[in-house]
Amino acid sequence: MKLPAELKPEAVTAIIDTREQRPLELSPLGVTVGTLCAGDYSLLGCEHVVRIERKSLDDLLGCVGRDRDRFEREVQRLLAFQVRVLLVEATWAEIELGQWRSKVTPQAAIGSLLGWQAMGLSVHMVGDHKRAGIHASRLLYTIAKRRWRELRSMASDI
Repeated sequence: MKLPAELKPEAVTAIIDTREQRPLELSPLGVTVGTLCAGDYSLLGCEHVVRIERKSLDDLLGCVGRDRDRFEREVQRLLAFQVRVLLVEATWAEIELGQWRSKVTPQAAIGSLLGWQAMGLSVHMVGDHKRAGIHASRLLYTIAKRRWRELRSMASDI
């Protein structure tokens, strides 16, 4: 089995969950829509490896407050994957300022984010929706390249 020397981003297909309300722009990756048991994004062929959960600031505040129990169950499902990432469309500085209408305090939001990190969920504060797409695309492509190299290595051993 001979695999090309390089994996082009266009050859990688991201999966966007059918329930995702504001899908990220993931170009140059290809995309398909599918139902994921956890998270909002994965990688075709590596569904068992990677999941990315995306949260706007408002969504995050809901997960810290009124929807906490539901999101804690989601975190538990995400922890089953080797690569599990929470992409937050905000910065740490925005969280610290706490300039929102929610009753959630900055301390509660920060404590929740750090708690989820301590559980093993990687939290990436990416700033905004556009940066979340760039970040997710790069992360998925990086994972795909690593898997590609593993497959090339195994194929060359045959």
